[in-house]
Amino acid sequence: MYRRILTAVTAVALLAAPLPSLAQTSTAPATTTTEAKKPKREPTPGQLAARERQKKCAAEWKQAKADGKVEKGMKWPQYWSACNKRLKAGT
Repeated sequence: MYRRILTAVTAVALLAAPLPSLAQTSTAPATTTTEAKKPKREPTPGQLAARERQKKCAAEWKQAKADGKVEKGMKWPQYWSACNKRLKAGT
């Protein structure tokens, strides 16, 4: 019973709500997203170094997986963590 009443009330509310007119459009020029955004900041030297380490580790990961040298159960996050520490240490 309550379900039917709720359905009827919802239907009436939807029919009574004003529908937006699709024919109305704004004549003001729309601003592009590039104008509204702040300019991008350049990456810091630390961020650039981290990206380079990640690229090196990714290449090592792909090669190790292809050669079957990755420890069983190891996933990329664990490999990345170990590789990143190794590269940061400089060994």
